[in-house]
Amino acid sequence: MQSPGQKKSIAGTLLGLLGSGPRKAGPAAGPAPDGDVVQPAAGEGALENHLGGDEARNYRKYEYETVAPHVGRSMLEVGSGLGHFSEQFAGRLDYLVVSDNDPYCVGELRARYDGSDDVEVIDLALPAEIKIRRKVDTVVMMNVLEHIKDDVQALRDLASVTEPGGRIVIWVPGYMQLYGDFDRKVGHVTRYTPATLEASVREAGLVPEVLKPINFLGGIAWWFAVRRGGTGYPDPKLVKIYDRTVVPFTRTIERFVKPPFGQTVFCVARVPR
Repeated sequence: MQSPGQKKSIAGTLLGLLGSGPRKAGPAAGPAPDGDVVQPAAGEGALENHLGGDEARNYRKYEYETVAPHVGRSMLEVGSGLGHFSEQFAGRLDYLVVSDNDPYCVGELRARYDGSDDVEVIDLALPAEIKIRRKVDTVVMMNVLEHIKDDVQALRDLASVTEPGGRIVIWVPGYMQLYGDFDRKVGHVTRYTPATLEASVREAGLVPEVLKPINFLGGIAWWFAVRRGGTGYPDPKLVKIYDRTVVPFTRTIERFVKPPFGQTVFCVARVPR
């Protein structure tokens, strides 16, 4: 049995790996003096990106390998950013739609896929009518739904462009007990539990096929961070250490044990035929 001191040490280590204590973020980028659109700064509007960036390769692999088995031959990704997640599906899709509502990201996506006839780029802020060339068999939302107040209508809009029998794959932050300063800064309306996400999915007329919490150790670390006054700006160096140690260990555990909660809730919802 671990002593209180040992438990504190483990908690402190996990907390440190995620970045301890609140820090003041830099200001979000605005228009350049000449009116050009500029890349969002690493400030309040872009904090979320640092949890899955270049210093979190294992985590990005974790995301891909969790989502990929549920993706068919055509996909709409909501909130594509610069397209790093969707590019992993290159070669297996007949038709890809990437989207964002940030002008810089939309511009970069259009430049990236210029001349690619099987890729469509759209400016999309849900809820909204979605105009694409044809329906897709899969929609993927990675850390998007939690930003949308009317999540049910957003899901209905996505279902309208998904083939009957197709899937909407949802990856969202879990559990309001973990809600803190970080969530407020990046514009999270809520964090979900399996029960609250299921309620939104069913109200939208979808059928949940997979619904579970994941990233148990990440959830523990995040809880300690919030209990100490709110998570701060994720330090890329510490994220890299966390990515190389805790993420692989978490994946191994979750192959054998169903976690009771986690930093993330994962859902695959079916569009009725």
